[in-house]
Amino acid sequence: MINLYHGSNVIINEIDLKRGRRGKDFGQGFYLNADLQQATAMAERVVDREGYGEPHVSAFLFDENVLRTPPPHLYVKTFISYSVDWAEFILLNRRNNTDKQVHEFDIVYGPIADDKVGLQLSRYQLNYISIEELVKQLSSIRPTFQYFFGTERALAYLQKQKDNDQNR
Repeated sequence: MINLYHGSNVIINEIDLKRGRRGKDFGQGFYLNADLQQATAMAERVVDREGYGEPHVSAFLFDENVLRTPPPHLYVKTFISYSVDWAEFILLNRRNNTDKQVHEFDIVYGPIADDKVGLQLSRYQLNYISIEELVKQLSSIRPTFQYFFGTERALAYLQKQKDNDQNR
C-alpha cells in the first residue's frame, strides 16, 4: 500500500467524479500523486485559480499491485515514461471538452504533463516539432507520475486515511 495525495481548495470527504475538470491529461476524473509536496503546491494553485477556499491535501491508501495485475472488470493503462503513445493519449484527452471519456480505462498511471512538458506539447501542436522530437526532448526531463481514477469501480480501490485533510 502506498500513500497518494490530492490537493484541492476543499476538504474531500467523498469523491465526486463529476467535479473533475474536463480536458485534463487522462480525462475528467480524480487525480492523485505520491508526492505530498507536489499535492500541497497543487492545493495552493487551485485556491489561486478558483479564488476561494483554503489549501487542503487529502491522503488515500492505494494498493499499487492493482496497476500490475488488475482485478477482473477493471481496466488499467500504465505509461512508464514519456512516449509517443503517452503524448497522443494526453492530447486526445486534453482536446476532449465533453462529459464523455475518450477512453475506457478505470485507472491510468503515467507522467504528468506539467508546465515544462506542456510547453513541448504546445510546440508539437503548432507543428514546430514532430511527435518523435517531442518525446526525444521530454526524455531529458525526469517525470513526475500521477494516478487517474475515472470510474466508481476505480474509486473502490482507494481508502481514505482518517484525519488526513491537512489545511496548509
